[in-house]
Amino acid sequence: MMNTTLSPLTAISPLDGRYAAKVDALRPISSEYGLMQRRVQVEITWFIALSDAGFAEFPPLPQAERDWLQQLAASFSVDDAAAIKEHERTTNHDVKAVEYWLREQFAARVALAPYLEFIHFACTSEDINNTCHALQMQAARAVLLEAIDAALARLRALAGDWAAQPMLSRTHGQTASPTTVGKELANMLVRLHAAREAIAAVPLRAKMNGAVGNYNAHLAAYPGVDWEAFARRVVEAPAPQGLGLTFQPFSIQIEPHDWMAQLFDAIARAGTIAIDAARDIWGYISLGYFGQQLKGKEVGSSTMPHKVNPIDFENAEGNFGIAGALLRHFSEKLPISRWQRDLTDSTVLRNVGVALGHSVLAWRSLLVGLNKLQLNAEKLNADLNDAWEVLAEPIQTVMRRYGVPDAYGKLKEATRGQAVTREALHALIDAQPIPEEEKARLRALTPAAYTGCAEALARRAAATGAD
Repeated sequence: MMNTTLSPLTAISPLDGRYAAKVDALRPISSEYGLMQRRVQVEITWFIALSDAGFAEFPPLPQAERDWLQQLAASFSVDDAAAIKEHERTTNHDVKAVEYWLREQFAARVALAPYLEFIHFACTSEDINNTCHALQMQAARAVLLEAIDAALARLRALAGDWAAQPMLSRTHGQTASPTTVGKELANMLVRLHAAREAIAAVPLRAKMNGAVGNYNAHLAAYPGVDWEAFARRVVEAPAPQGLGLTFQPFSIQIEPHDWMAQLFDAIARAGTIAIDAARDIWGYISLGYFGQQLKGKEVGSSTMPHKVNPIDFENAEGNFGIAGALLRHFSEKLPISRWQRDLTDSTVLRNVGVALGHSVLAWRSLLVGLNKLQLNAEKLNADLNDAWEVLAEPIQTVMRRYGVPDAYGKLKEATRGQAVTREALHALIDAQPIPEEEKARLRALTPAAYTGCAEALARRAAATGAD
């Protein structure tokens, strides 16, 4: 049997193989190590907060011990995670393994050893896990938004650079009223900016309310404490006093994951819009409107030496599709739990990093493709010069303004399904009962000049990135 030691060549997922370097930023966040590190962070944050709750049995910790605890979380290593995995071999419970590892670390400190029973005090595993998942998403969202913002910045630059370059539109794949290259990129930019804002706006919620969400154990131990207010402070206070998340006051054993569904839907929706953009740009490359910067030794086809394939847009489309399929499953499944708890969300949540990895990869591929684009103004202008039929729209509209009967029908008869020339259009214009100055204005019109306010709209979007 071949050696199947994990390497980029033997990894089952291409995120850990072929594309590993492109998603490295997610590795310390969305891996099991990342989850363990945040479990340690949450347990320590809760432990320190308990010491400040005014319990006679657990007085406030000295500053030196607080600093040591914070450093324990900050310096958490892969070796530490491996030590926790050793505990898990015995416990067969991942969160309890973290608790036992923390007990070992605390026991060696004289000032902490008397308070080991306050580790994980009154908590259910989900109090730790749901906060960790929110913290993971907080960090992962930042990585994703960075990738999105880079692509949007490039789109914004191109929309401004090419705001004035006229382009033949193609509705239903047929020649249609001209636009500009910059305006078409601006359309993509504005849609993607709105989708990006929706991703950024989702509040990351967490709960710390015990086994079924009612603070049962908390009140059994200390009935005089306002545990909801206490938990809210821990969840919402900025680090290191708290976790910097949004408090969820109502839950069963698990946080209901509705915010996750909202976030994953938003990420998937942004991916859908990006697929639309990638396909359109792919099509414009096919038409010759864009060229692509060449790399000297890069090969486009194993048999056709001339090819320069739009592979980055194809890679982006494929990875957006994979991410979207996973994200939509997450958003449909995660808000559903039998009674107060079932475990179907656990294995699903372990795959969130896979979906985010494909999403980040897709956005970075889109950026690479955008960076390669080169405008082919000669091809764009030639296509416009061969499409005089698109001026049937302004001619018949001006005729209608002046009450010419059946203006639309006259232009339809003269242009539909026919090769249309400038001379034929000018003859038709001259025959119409409209003011002479209007005839002169229409004769001066060319397909390249008939772009409405496309340039202004493109420049507006390029200046702000939004509508």
